[in-house]
Amino acid sequence: MNSAPHRLPNFFLAGAPKAGTTSLYHYLAQHPEIYMSPIKEPCHFSTEIRPENFSDEMRAGAEAAFREQREYVQGPMSRQRWGGLGMDWDDYGKLFRNVKAETAIGEASVTYLWSKTAAANIHAKIPHAKILVVLRDPVSRTFSEYLEPHKAGVLRCSFRNYVESCLSCENGKISLWWPILETGLYYESVKRYLDRFPRENVCILFYDDYRTEPASVLAEIFRFLNVDTRFTPDLSKRHNEPRLPRFVSINRVLNQAGGLNRLATRVPSAFKPLLRKLALRPRDSVAVTPADREFLLSYYREDIGKLAQLLNRDLTAWLR
Repeated sequence: MNSAPHRLPNFFLAGAPKAGTTSLYHYLAQHPEIYMSPIKEPCHFSTEIRPENFSDEMRAGAEAAFREQREYVQGPMSRQRWGGLGMDWDDYGKLFRNVKAETAIGEASVTYLWSKTAAANIHAKIPHAKILVVLRDPVSRTFSEYLEPHKAGVLRCSFRNYVESCLSCENGKISLWWPILETGLYYESVKRYLDRFPRENVCILFYDDYRTEPASVLAEIFRFLNVDTRFTPDLSKRHNEPRLPRFVSINRVLNQAGGLNRLATRVPSAFKPLLRKLALRPRDSVAVTPADREFLLSYYREDIGKLAQLLNRDLTAWLR
């Protein structure tokens, strides 16, 4: 039987989804004292994230991704890639075989916050782990989640109709509609970690702080991980920004035909900013309407109040 390598992660970026975790993963990986798993979202400790738990429409893709993930860990793992499916323990351990002198060894799986099993599973294997959590206003987070399949043309409904469909989805299979809303119910998710890990080993951050003062938040994380706080990562590249194409139907056709990738490789670098400006709507124009915000707040309001008490943090800004 294969055994996991001696070096295993000692910290986890546990979510939430659409709260800047992709950018944070890349920024942390720049630090010379931090090793990040070459797969973002290995999801090993979330036992819910397995191919058999996906909806019929998504299961074939999940099984293919699972196979690709297994093949990747057999190779040099020289390039970072996205995972998203739970790995077995032997494959998971291989993600950290390239650790050298780094003292902070981590991975980022946003399913660990929502998962009912991840906190206990992490504690059972690595009880002294440090946990990083970034929380975002759950209404804005849900809207950002909706934008991904919408801009790809997979979803062709309004945000209100999408939320209503999510509210009526009860089959418990992972899909475009579940567990999207449940992921924003933070109270029980955060409490699972606070109940199992020492409070000094759990760092709760907020997306709004990270977005406005990323350097300050990163310095706080570096202190939490006991690495050099003087290191300054390159923050110029943004990841997963919520922008929509101006012409969704055209974008969908190009996506399906692979035309967007071909176009991106052929356009001279000097013209790419202009192309993005012509093809994409401005970031500030992509926002949830006040009416839809109020509608979804009725789902989250009680949970926000409980979270505010748990963390002793004023979260009234999320209720506006």
